[in-house]
Formats: sequence, structure tokens, C-alpha cells
Amino acid sequence: MTISYSASAQWWRVSILRHRYPAVTLVKDNPAAHLHFPIPKFAATKIKPFALKESDFSIELAEDALIRTAQHNMRFRIYDQASYNFSELAKLYIKQNRLSEAKWYLLQSNSISRTQNDNKHTIANLMSLALIKADMGDIVLAQQDLAEAYQIANTQGWHADMANIDKEVKYIQLNRTTASKTELRYDDAVMAAIIATAANAKKTD
Repeated sequence: MTISYSASAQWWRVSILRHRYPAVTLVKDNPAAHLHFPIPKFAATKIKPFALKESDFSIELAEDALIRTAQHNMRFRIYDQASYNFSELAKLYIKQNRLSEAKWYLLQSNSISRTQNDNKHTIANLMSLALIKADMGDIVLAQQDLAEAYQIANTQGWHADMANIDKEVKYIQLNRTTASKTELRYDDAVMAAIIATAANAKKTD
């Protein structure tokens, strides 16, 4: 006796869908939770910022870029920008203690800022020049630059600049050990006379 099945009869119970099995239940008892590990405590410390000193190579690159920019601005008569380029060059030379070169560029910058009536920049240049001249031992000339800067600030009514100039005057007075007594007396007389003149001019206004 033979029994035969058709193709449809053989596979009618086979499902083509994927069966989903029930999710595995999570273990409720966690043995690691019973283990006690000491938690280390660290003292809160503040890390101070550390500024890396500029290398000579980076300063040379900045110097070359500033010189090229200044030459471009002078060539195309962009004098106001060239004045600031000269001041930035002076700052680089001050970092390298090249005071003579810094002084020269500040004088060029100051000459341009005067013609451009850029009083703020002129005051900044005069204050920088005063510090350089004081470091070079020219105390009298340094005080004259500060007196001129004070007079400009007083004329414009810039009290913050006047206060900064006063601080620089005191700083130079405390650190001018190389000046002679004659220079100091002349120096103080010039400074007092110019400040008095500026004050009288303000009263008459």
C-alpha cells in the first residue's frame, strides 16, 4: 500500500515568518553589587595656565610678515595702517631687547599718527617711547614724552589715559637709579610745568 502526498500537502504547516522567542529575563540578583571597593578621593587642585614663550623663529616670522605689510601700506599710501604696523614691529623688538630698533619704529609710527590726528595712538606711542628711553637711561626725554602724552590726554578729556600716564610716571620715578640729581630736578620741573599749563588751560576753557 502506497501513500502519496502532493507538494502543497507536505509544506502547508511550514511557516515562512520568523518566530520571535520570548526575551530572556534579567537576573535580579547582581552579585557585583555586594562587593565594596574603596573609592579614592583626590584633592581638588587648580592647574595654573602656562604660557609658552615665543621662540626666536616665530618672532622672526612675525617680523617678516609685519615688514612686508608695512611696506605694502606705505607703498599704497595707507599710512594709518602702516603706523600700527610700525608699533607692532616695535613690540617685537622690545621682546628681543632690541631697544634702538624699537625706538626708531615707534618714532616713525608717532610721526604718522600725528599727521593722521590719531591722538590715541600717539599717546600709546609716547608711553612706549618713554619706557624705552628710561631703560636706555634717557630719563629726562622719557619724562618729556610722558608730559606730552599727558597734555594730549588732558586736552581730549581722557581721564583713563591720564591715570595710566600718572602710573607710568611713578614707575619711572621709582626705577630711575641711573639718572643724576641734576637730571632729576630738571625732569621734575619740566613735568610739573607742563601739567600746570594743561590744568590752567582747562580752567580757562
